[in-house]
Amino acid sequence: MRSSSRRTAECALVGLVVGALVLVVGMLRPDDFQGRVSLLAEPVAAAEPGTTAQYGEVVSLGLPALVELSRSPSVVQAAAGVSGYTPTELAKHVSVELVPASGLARLSVRAATEEKAGATASAIAKSLVDANLLAPVGRLRVLDGKPDVVQVAPDRLLSTGLALAAAVMAAVAMAVVQRLRTARGQENVRKALAAAGTTHPVLTADVADPALADRLAVLCRASGRSPRVVAVAPDLVERAEELSDRLVLAHPSRVLVPDLGNRHTREPGDAVVVLAHRGVGDDLTAALGVLPEDAVLVAVVLA
Repeated sequence: MRSSSRRTAECALVGLVVGALVLVVGMLRPDDFQGRVSLLAEPVAAAEPGTTAQYGEVVSLGLPALVELSRSPSVVQAAAGVSGYTPTELAKHVSVELVPASGLARLSVRAATEEKAGATASAIAKSLVDANLLAPVGRLRVLDGKPDVVQVAPDRLLSTGLALAAAVMAAVAMAVVQRLRTARGQENVRKALAAAGTTHPVLTADVADPALADRLAVLCRASGRSPRVVAVAPDLVERAEELSDRLVLAHPSRVLVPDLGNRHTREPGDAVVVLAHRGVGDDLTAALGVLPEDAVLVAVVLA
């Protein structure tokens, strides 16, 4: 239970850290404002027969050209001075959306400040009107006396949503990694035990388990043998000594264990606990192979 709680806490911590990082990155984005202006195509006064049909033809063919005209060198050059961008940079911040079957076009311009976004949108809209693209049967008219300017970055709602999604995904990924590590470690232990000829059940435990000492002490007491911790790698010797001290200090008498009956003497040999790395292999097999014949392996602890 404690080990499960610890793993859950690790997943929650990873999710919290990742979510916080995504939120900070999203909120630290530079300010970005979008100015929007609507342009409407309308016919000019004319009494010539067939003008209405000719007007519809011109609008259907001419309005799509606004998309490219809004980013043309002459248009962006005229508005670059108020945008804070070079003409080349400004062209990347301009877009035009055409509303089908309406003669309406929405011009959008992004800039670093609210004032620049509004001023640039107005300047480009004026250039599009002055281009007289629909002449001689139509013209463009600016519908908005003042551009509609909104802040698009940093988007607090979007950043918060992305942070929550990233936190959940990171926590789930951490849980999957933990499960895979545990499964791989147990499989490696099973292979090593089979290679060493061990046929009886052996506990596979995690060194980070807070209740590890009590669990091992119960097994050793049930076997009627003295516990002995063996490290299979030099860098694990110190941790093996710590685990051995924890076994001595453990109080397994608080846990129900099989009664030894009238036996007053311990069985010969030790109850061996092997401390190994998760990527166990030949080292574990070799350590098991050199154990005394009267020793009994009760557990493999993965560090």
